[in-house]
Amino acid sequence: MASNRDEPLTFMNPSTSSPVAVSDGDSFLLDPNGNSQIGSASGSFQNEGFLGGLDGGSSGSDAEFGFLRPEFRQSPLVGTVEYFDRHVFLCYKNPQVWPPRIEAAEFDRLPRLLSAALVARKGDTKKQTRLTICEGHDGTETSNGDVLIFPDMIRYRRLTHFDVDTFVEEVLVKDAEWLPGTPEALKGCYIFVCSHGTRDRRCGVCGPALITRFKEEIESHGLQGKVSVSPCSHIGGHKYAGNVIIFGSNINGEVTGHWYGYVTPDDVPVLLEQHIGKGEIVDWLWRGQMGLSEEDQKRSQELRLQLNGGTDVERSMKESTQTNEIGTAVCGSQVEVVGCCQTNGSSPCCQDPPLPEETGNPDPNEREARLTAERKSSKKQMFRNNSGKGAGRKVCAMPTWFESWELEDTYATLAVIGAAASVAFAYSCYKQLR
Repeated sequence: MASNRDEPLTFMNPSTSSPVAVSDGDSFLLDPNGNSQIGSASGSFQNEGFLGGLDGGSSGSDAEFGFLRPEFRQSPLVGTVEYFDRHVFLCYKNPQVWPPRIEAAEFDRLPRLLSAALVARKGDTKKQTRLTICEGHDGTETSNGDVLIFPDMIRYRRLTHFDVDTFVEEVLVKDAEWLPGTPEALKGCYIFVCSHGTRDRRCGVCGPALITRFKEEIESHGLQGKVSVSPCSHIGGHKYAGNVIIFGSNINGEVTGHWYGYVTPDDVPVLLEQHIGKGEIVDWLWRGQMGLSEEDQKRSQELRLQLNGGTDVERSMKESTQTNEIGTAVCGSQVEVVGCCQTNGSSPCCQDPPLPEETGNPDPNEREARLTAERKSSKKQMFRNNSGKGAGRKVCAMPTWFESWELEDTYATLAVIGAAASVAFAYSCYKQLR
């Protein structure tokens, strides 16, 4: 199969054999026994108006189903992605017309037949495969019937219900090419955001907001044609909405698929700059990765945190949740703090820089004044980043005064107190002599 590996993106704006995954959390719908829920056949694209006025997020308030819902960021994320080797996306209509269980819907013949064929051939496939529906529009880059396959990074055009069995046989069972079509190599990074509002209202509220922010940031960074974003159907883990999957090449040229949960619009710039721009995983939002078991996902994160001097991700997530209640998003772990400070020393998320070494014996009053000025300057910088144009965006938490207090600060304070006492004593003696 054709595949493509791209170089890491740069920003213009610096600012086993077993088959189809079977569980209630999977993208296509199967019962616990692995039987597909299939109805009678109908036309492939007849149902463009079905549920056309239904939007899972339009009537749900943000406080109840969105980023401010009570259970938001209350559960650990890592290790919540079930093992699979290959992810197949079928481009088909849009979330407004997707029924809750689109892969089993009577009027949606193409996704239903593709899901059924995958289940029927699960004993023959060498790779454990997951099927998800993503948005498709005729006449665009992703038309109805297009099939995207990861990590192969290929696209087949215009699959119809007549071709489903031969497509599954040739491409997904034999790992060969489908003769009626020519595989096209996919370039860049592909982002999918669960927006299946008819399946779960949390996804219906969070998904569209994330897609809007992704598109804004992609445009502002000049990443059109390099990064694409699309809504997709249920991928498992409603409670982790917003759910995001990012496919792209890592620094070794290997295509990976990373899952993120509890993503807010304020986290979008971080995912673009850190994950896509630098190839660094955002651990405090990371659910797992394609090709890793749940335990391997946990071990992978533990190793990264050890190598980068990271701290407790769960604690950081809770701190971020508490800060979010007053409208501010806070960085979740030392991994991010270290990363931004190493690459951009002027970043507001960098902690107070160490003061240059002193030569000689500086005046204690002068030193204390300079320390106070440094802290005031740091507070002003933090204030500017929490107000104005960047208000509400994700910034790293600054340490409190007692967290940044060092031994030299104690010495400086004692010196100031000693100097003040000496002046007071000298003045008292002067008055007595007079």
